[in-house]
Amino acid sequence: MSRRKKSFSRLRINIIMIINVTDSAKTHIVNVLTNMDKPYLILGLKGGGCAGFEYFWEPSDEDLYAKNGTPDRDEFIELNEDKKLIIDCTSLIYLFGCTIDYKSDFVSSSLVVENPNAKSSCGCGTSIAV
Repeated sequence: MSRRKKSFSRLRINIIMIINVTDSAKTHIVNVLTNMDKPYLILGLKGGGCAGFEYFWEPSDEDLYAKNGTPDRDEFIELNEDKKLIIDCTSLIYLFGCTIDYKSDFVSSSLVVENPNAKSSCGCGTSIAV
């Protein structure tokens, strides 16, 4: 009996099922990107903050993203026909299962990442430990 080696091409996971973006967050992101005249919002994690990692939100245009992004590895979530949320490929493992929501109250409003992978977070919610 001969054994064949199985070769697997790079599998891409359907990120839309792994990261949930609420309707209110989609609406807010689209409105902000439209006002800024940008097609993309990049979300990722970087070292820093009081808990170890902090979220970064980076509006980007096509030229800047083509120069500095990694389109072959990043994940794209379409918000509407011309606006996209891009999940930084190096942050994907820490963002699986997240819900991105837009919360507003009498005093403030912000995008909030509810991250089940966070072992702890700071009081303001902008940094996490994983």
